[in-house]
Amino acid sequence: MSNNKNITPFIFPQAHSTVLPDPSNFFSPNLVSKPLPTNSFFQNFVLKNGDQPEYIHPYLIKSSNSSLTLSYPSRSSNSAVISQVFNADITISSKESSIGKHIISSYSDLSVTLDLPYSNLSFFLVRGSPFVTASVTQETSLSITTIHAIISLSSNDSLTKHTLSLNNGQTWIIYASSPIKLDHSTSEITSDAFSGIIRIALLPDSDSRHEPILDRFSTSYPVSGDAVIREPFCVEYKWEKRGWGDLLILAHPLHLKLLSNSVNDVTILDDFKYNSIDGELVGVVGNSWILESDPISITWHSTFGVKEESHDEIVSALKKDVDALNSSAITTTSSYFYGKLIARAARLALIAEEVFYFEAIPKVRNFLKETIEPWLEGTFNGNGFLYDKKWGGLITQQGSNDSGGDFGFGVYNDHHYHLGYFLYAIAVLVKIDPTWGNKYKPQAYSLMKDFMTLDKKPTSNYYTPLRCFDLYALHSWAGGVTEFSDGRNQESTSEAVHAYYSASLLGLAYGDASVVSIGSTLTSLEILGTQTWWHVKEESTLYEEEFTKENRVVGVLWANKRDSGLWFAPAELREDRLGIQVLPIVPISEVLFSNIGYVKELVEWTLPALNREGVGEGWKGFAYALQGVYDNENALKKIRGLNGFDDGNSFTNLLWWIHSRGY
Repeated sequence: MSNNKNITPFIFPQAHSTVLPDPSNFFSPNLVSKPLPTNSFFQNFVLKNGDQPEYIHPYLIKSSNSSLTLSYPSRSSNSAVISQVFNADITISSKESSIGKHIISSYSDLSVTLDLPYSNLSFFLVRGSPFVTASVTQETSLSITTIHAIISLSSNDSLTKHTLSLNNGQTWIIYASSPIKLDHSTSEITSDAFSGIIRIALLPDSDSRHEPILDRFSTSYPVSGDAVIREPFCVEYKWEKRGWGDLLILAHPLHLKLLSNSVNDVTILDDFKYNSIDGELVGVVGNSWILESDPISITWHSTFGVKEESHDEIVSALKKDVDALNSSAITTTSSYFYGKLIARAARLALIAEEVFYFEAIPKVRNFLKETIEPWLEGTFNGNGFLYDKKWGGLITQQGSNDSGGDFGFGVYNDHHYHLGYFLYAIAVLVKIDPTWGNKYKPQAYSLMKDFMTLDKKPTSNYYTPLRCFDLYALHSWAGGVTEFSDGRNQESTSEAVHAYYSASLLGLAYGDASVVSIGSTLTSLEILGTQTWWHVKEESTLYEEEFTKENRVVGVLWANKRDSGLWFAPAELREDRLGIQVLPIVPISEVLFSNIGYVKELVEWTLPALNREGVGEGWKGFAYALQGVYDNENALKKIRGLNGFDDGNSFTNLLWWIHSRGY
């Protein structure tokens, strides 16, 4: 099944959404005609009034009333929540500016350019830059205000460097490309007319020994940055820079780990650090980075295989689960729950292969054809996929006039979750029925490209590149085009991992090496991101001690917050918190939970919660499955005693998991 490059794009029927915001309010006209990002690090800048902050490391940045405000955030934490606190430390505007909205004139994986046309200001907001860089496009008098009191403002002889001390203990340094004369009152600095480049940076810890570093790298400024997946398990960062000298960009903890995996022409400044909710941000000198992740193997089946003496038990459960498949008995029209049901059935076919019970496969194949085809042909009664030209992506009928429909799929929330389940089922069906696969290949690729394409060519691309995956954060975001004061968020990491894993399986089924390469790279990165920021080990020092002591896993991770609670359950329901970070159980789950020490901590933290009255059997199944990683025998007993399973899980699948742990 080759010839993947020339698939004629399949376009689902056009959507007429009543709930999507208008992107032309903030994107420049030359961008509006292209597919636009819907889960990006700057999403708040293009929603509603565009005036909610975004976390562009190391600063929270807010644009409102023709001004840009920087906050070097402090942190507020307790045992349930950690959040970064926005304070208007520095606000930049022009003295003459009339009120006018900002415009996004360009964006990339690592940067966004925000223009304040009425103020003659253009900001190059580059992720990880300790400097916020503004281009003053014509002679303009500037105003820099603070909510704090100015203790002192000193300037060098050439008036190109100005040091500002505030009464909250912060020191900021202002660099200018040519002399600029500044005056100040208690909380405002004003300038004479100026045009050129202004750069503002916080001096870490107000410690003068870091000042020569800022001085040295103040002359080289990035205006944009791209992240490129050139080869499997390898991401390259490249910045477009101006000025002279080398570039200084901050790296988060996972960056540092991946930088050390490959040969890099960079220098790491171990002592030059900024604080962040994501862990310390460390200075890295270099004009490009190579990030190398851990190679992983994408497989249909378990790594070690199922123990032969366990085949009979699995086959017995498999017969019952396959016999119970009945497409006409499905009552849900939700894209999420429907996707879970068809992926659950597809698991049964692959388990049948593993235990050599091939006679089960035809019934699964027929069930998958009956359940998938109506969604691909647009004949499903009660829902279906539509193409939204406004932002450039898929939405559902139920989501087109209800922002809460299909869990917000119509406003671009959770796309990778829903579509990941569909892709899993489709990939398995293509594997067992290649003729069917050829017929529906264009539709299958449209579902995949909605959240996983690198294509930026306007002639061939109908979808924004990597809708959910963030190549700086190195994990995905959900959230969509809904304004949140804490930025984008993601709850279920396991469903995110599953999405890229499923896309990789689709590539395997179609013999498409490029899709396998991209999918497996993103799967690997999503796993590393999950293990870095969601999995809270007892000895971890990443988060505050009181939060770490109370939590073995983050519930919802926001750009600017860590929450122990879930969208659908309070923090006390630990079984839900474990389950939503485990489901669905598939072969890639082995890699996600490869740290057995952590798995034991997580399960032992969860098990007492299962003694409460009314705990769902489905949630128990996920806890017992993880227990099976280190205590196979007791977990198996508990699983045999369950009398219900999550709608995306089955008795067969749990037995397969327990009996395929490598002992």
